[in-house]
Amino acid sequence: MDERTAWVVMGVSACGKSEIGMRLAQALGAPFIEGDRFHPPENVAKMSAGIALDDEDRRGWLQALRAEIERAWTTDAVVVLSCSALKRAYREVLRGAGGKGNDVRFVHLHGERDLIARRMAARSGHFMPLSLLDSQLRTLEPLQPDERGVTLDLGEPPGRLVEQALAFPFA
Repeated sequence: MDERTAWVVMGVSACGKSEIGMRLAQALGAPFIEGDRFHPPENVAKMSAGIALDDEDRRGWLQALRAEIERAWTTDAVVVLSCSALKRAYREVLRGAGGKGNDVRFVHLHGERDLIARRMAARSGHFMPLSLLDSQLRTLEPLQPDERGVTLDLGEPPGRLVEQALAFPFA
């Protein structure tokens, strides 16, 4: 089987995962998977009520995202996914997509809490309330040197972030 690549745009809520993910997918000519759409109704209800998800809540969601990557790979060699992927263990689930010989790259959008809080407050129609931002920041485990990923400053313009992601030498 030819190597397949999944780009996972990760970070806390309101960091720009969807916008950067869509732009990256467009630049790569790849399909884009919006990870939030795969949350079961129970997860959305919990978050909407200001209750943080735990590992068990996320397990099925992450498995569904992994399956969606694998499904996309049946027709496309490259796919882009937006997913918080806050913990290394969550990234391991996604990294397991398709088994050996496949490349899963992480683009972590990171920035100052105040900037993210302003973005959360300004958006409408999203189920994630501002009250859960600190919980997400506490849960976040930054990418480690042995993980195939890059951390980018979410304060940069979207076009620049895509350029930086594409230029990063994922070795």
